[in-house]
Amino acid sequence: MKKNSHRDQIFANQQVDLVDFVFDERVVAVFPDMIRRSVPGYDAIISNLAVFSQAYVKANTRCYDLGASLGASSLAMASSLAGRNCEIIAVDNAQAMLDQCAEVFASYAPHTKLQTLCANIQDISISNASMAVCNFTLQFIKSEERQLVINTVFNGLNSGGVLILSEKVLLANEQQNQQFGDWHLGFKRANGYSDLEISQKRAALENVLIPETVETHIQRLTHAGFSQVYVWFQCFNFVSLFAQK
Repeated sequence: MKKNSHRDQIFANQQVDLVDFVFDERVVAVFPDMIRRSVPGYDAIISNLAVFSQAYVKANTRCYDLGASLGASSLAMASSLAGRNCEIIAVDNAQAMLDQCAEVFASYAPHTKLQTLCANIQDISISNASMAVCNFTLQFIKSEERQLVINTVFNGLNSGGVLILSEKVLLANEQQNQQFGDWHLGFKRANGYSDLEISQKRAALENVLIPETVETHIQRLTHAGFSQVYVWFQCFNFVSLFAQK
């Protein structure tokens, strides 16, 4: 994927009036750098989406990228879909993100059918889908609306279709939760974030990003009707789940 972003320094200076985190133009400009320095295992999750799309996406169907941001997940799926006449629907509620996503596809996957849709993922419909990806997006949705999102995905998938759901999670055991959180802090420090940046971003995200346990995610997916649900990837307190209809 095109790496045209700048280094993330949004929280590098002391902010007097710290507000809740939003995906605005400042974030768009630094997003690739931000997510790779903040989310352990992100590149591994993205690259392996090509493995899943190769295995499960059928010809003449759709793939949905829910919370597409700049389109990394969409591009990974597209990389293994040559000759299948598939359409990728990239959904995000930040038009600035989708504009960059379209530019990336024009440069790197010009022959892929891409539709960008500026909307909240809890408001869309899904149909004729072989695969859906929801990478670090559900955690920003109100807790009471998350089951609706998963139900919508399930109902829109064809038989045998899959959902890849990646999230920051809580550990059921408080001691483990503290340990995994400390490791995540170490990861961010190792990637050059200062303690000021870490603390200010944490405060900005506190009311916006609400993580849940893996068990809660599995229960929600099972309740929706998915027949196979399991964790296929974990790095510290970040996981990715595979769910098949």
